[in-house]
Amino acid sequence: MAKVTDVRALTGDALGEALDHVALLRIEVFRAWPYLYDGDLEYERNYLQAYRDSNKAIVVGAFDSETLIGASTGAPLADHADDFAAAFDGSGLDINDIFYCAESVLLPTYRGQGVGHKFFDLREAHARALGYLKCAFCGVERPTDHPMRPANHRPLDAFWRARGYKPLPGVVAQFSWKDIGDEGETLKPLQFWIRDL
Repeated sequence: MAKVTDVRALTGDALGEALDHVALLRIEVFRAWPYLYDGDLEYERNYLQAYRDSNKAIVVGAFDSETLIGASTGAPLADHADDFAAAFDGSGLDINDIFYCAESVLLPTYRGQGVGHKFFDLREAHARALGYLKCAFCGVERPTDHPMRPANHRPLDAFWRARGYKPLPGVVAQFSWKDIGDEGETLKPLQFWIRDL
């Protein structure tokens, strides 16, 4: 197992400088189940622009020496209103009150060192410092009989629940990307989870 030497919060210029590296990590890590993402750098740069544009965004970077080997992102959910506001319609929740913890990506050889917890710890601390009372994230839902589902797949639900997150009933976003082996993008359901800070 390779060693993670540092996990730290990146904001401002440091965040902007890290985003191309975050894009490359997303492309690599999200090729695996359950995302099966066939990504490209142009799509990634467009997607990550929201973090460059937000003065409240954070990237938590995991490093081996000075090499970024993992990252998680976060920003006010309202900064992603175009993508996610419809999912919260009828939920009784105001997206302006919620901090969004987006992706967490970590190269496989660096897993098992507690980095996932540090990703959440630092994003939640950032959200609290900004005055947010809730954090939320979403995860893709795939059919249990999907032909590419690995036999040894272990969902992250227990990890998320241990951190105090619960699924939000009926709060499911629809997001499009191209799966490995597909001709074009298709809609995927992403279930939101939330916790009070």
